[in-house]
Amino acid sequence: MNRLNRIFRNKNVKAFWFARNLLRYFMPKAFLQRRLARMLAAARRRDDWEEIRTRVAYYCKLDPAARKTASLALPADYRPLGDHRLRRGVRTAYFFDSYEFTRWFDDRLLWRMIPGDVTTVPPFPAVVKSRPIAGDNAASVLLNLDKARHFVFLRDDIPFREKEDRAIFRLTINCHHPNHVLRRRFMERYFGSEICDAGISNRHPSLPPEWTKPRISLYDHLKYKFVLAIEGNDVATNLKWILSSNSLAVMPRPTYETWFMEGTLIPNYHYVEIRPDYSDLEERMRYYIAHPEEAEAIIAHAHAYVDRFRDRRRERLVSLLVLERYFAATGQLPGTL
Repeated sequence: MNRLNRIFRNKNVKAFWFARNLLRYFMPKAFLQRRLARMLAAARRRDDWEEIRTRVAYYCKLDPAARKTASLALPADYRPLGDHRLRRGVRTAYFFDSYEFTRWFDDRLLWRMIPGDVTTVPPFPAVVKSRPIAGDNAASVLLNLDKARHFVFLRDDIPFREKEDRAIFRLTINCHHPNHVLRRRFMERYFGSEICDAGISNRHPSLPPEWTKPRISLYDHLKYKFVLAIEGNDVATNLKWILSSNSLAVMPRPTYETWFMEGTLIPNYHYVEIRPDYSDLEERMRYYIAHPEEAEAIIAHAHAYVDRFRDRRRERLVSLLVLERYFAATGQLPGTL
């Protein structure tokens, strides 16, 4: 997979991805639904059950013990799982990533999924890809959606001490999204700086044309000791692969989270924290250049964090248990977790 990532510029091959999901779509549901109870019961006997249980409760903070007395109390925009079908206009990444797990459950169960980059908490419990970290976010139930784009990990063969003593920033700026002012401010401050190879990979009439630089592969980032991860529409998409590399992720404290549980990352333990105005970037870089053993400790912690998401079987169990908890908390299934 690492070799294929290099060949295809670190992206999941769309044709392979679509073919695999299409085969999954046409598999009869009844077979999986008969297996579900046994599979989830077996999950509770696993050695890593406490890790699974903790993650499920984090993704779905709804309390099944306080569930509604009847599913009839659910809002009118909740739809049966049986209506969750591939059709014209559907966002295929969100559809396939959710259908992978909804197909295990009874078609009569009601739910609501909000596709896209969600930055607010819905008024009623809904399945989402992203949510705010601060405040009461229990109504935002996380699943790993759009994961072909977001969940990319790399193998980095360059030791930290052999990388360039510079940082790199190479993301897009969406001038129509208010959150992207954060990226624009970074470019205004560091474009042309000797300490950072700062550039964007898109053009827009409102942006200085000199900011745009040629696209580079993810592996081309790895010659630098520091890689900036700055939030865009919601989370910083590049954060996952940076934490899997031998470079340091550098960013202000995150404000949104996804399946990657960005809200549990520890500043200066998993990544290098900088101020929201980026004013201490050079100071933080110089510190870790002078203290490479501390940088390598952060990289080791980041790798251990990423490893939590590499077990595909466990990821499937967590996803199924999140949906089970969601249906229990909305009064449609008995609470078992």
